[in-house]
Amino acid sequence: MEQAFAIRSEWAHLSYAETSTVREVYGFAGSQGAVNLEGIRFLPEGKASRVLLVYMHPASTLQLLPVPRAMAASGLHVLCAASRYARNDTPLIFENVVLDLGAWVRHARQVWGYDKVVLCGWSGGGALALLYQAEAERPTIIATPAGDPVDLAAAGLVPADAMIFQAAHVSRAQLLADWIDPSVLDENDPDRRDPELDLYDPRNPNQPPYPADYLARFRACQLARLRARTAWVKEMLETMRARGEPRAERGFVTHRTMAEPRFLDARLEPNGRRPGTSYLGEPRLANSAPAGMARFSTLRAWLSQWSIDDTQAHGERCAARVTVPLLAIENGADDAVPQPHTGLVFRAAASADKTMRVIEGASHYYAGQPQQLAEAVGVCRDWLGKRSLLD
Repeated sequence: MEQAFAIRSEWAHLSYAETSTVREVYGFAGSQGAVNLEGIRFLPEGKASRVLLVYMHPASTLQLLPVPRAMAASGLHVLCAASRYARNDTPLIFENVVLDLGAWVRHARQVWGYDKVVLCGWSGGGALALLYQAEAERPTIIATPAGDPVDLAAAGLVPADAMIFQAAHVSRAQLLADWIDPSVLDENDPDRRDPELDLYDPRNPNQPPYPADYLARFRACQLARLRARTAWVKEMLETMRARGEPRAERGFVTHRTMAEPRFLDARLEPNGRRPGTSYLGEPRLANSAPAGMARFSTLRAWLSQWSIDDTQAHGERCAARVTVPLLAIENGADDAVPQPHTGLVFRAAASADKTMRVIEGASHYYAGQPQQLAEAVGVCRDWLGKRSLLD
């Protein structure tokens, strides 16, 4: 895809007061009485705009992804905003990330002077964008899942004017529920496993294509392991509170978190993905890799991000409270987001104006896919143009 505009990259920094007495972030970023945030704004040369597209992921920085750059090259103003937890989700509290996103939206309107803001929820940023918009439209949250106070109503969150939900999943907790390895018998010894629940053990008599009864048992055991982990987390928090340490924290490791039958059996909720692969590489290796899903966490972060029963960043529940125009884009060969997730959020959304599109053949990151990338940009521009959100 040819660039219509040259792009100027502008580093951005925000700082606002931190009221929490718990130090979650290493170094200067959040330990000096203030939260410091960084971002990159992409500005097409010679193109003014009253509209800003904001891309934000709870734990990643998105300025290296193809889509934000391509959107800017098409003539749109784009911000890739980072949270206080950039590139380290170990202590991440979703409710705090909502405050960070709120600071960026406020800055966009009050300092940069944009009239309209479009939230672009990419991948893990989808549930974040939905949680933010739901709370900005009608705030309800006064505490984190661990019970720590966080008054989002008092934060004065500024609602966005529209949302794009792209290559995004329902929630990080739902992904973990679908990916955690149920074969682990001892959280402190991941080599003790049930071979009949180990997708990668050649002794397992259940091989793709997986029988329906085996899948039902497998999914139930996944959920049981996840909930047992959550029960341990709550027990540890209660133990520390009982001994007079209500603000104490603890880090821990959760082993083997990439056992997703969909990645091995292409029949399951099929799309154009290649079996035996995932966005993290070979699933067998990703299962124990240091960068695995939920590998490192603190107690409070687990409840906020990874507990299927406790997280408040659940895309379907949040979408049911969102009323602004919504564009949902499913990548037709997504090798990260399960195929049903985009449709689930689309159907749940309360928006009277909502549209869903599928980019056939597109992988999660559009890597080496200029045609699909151009199509995705075109879909977004057409949708934005029909709602007077291009200039």
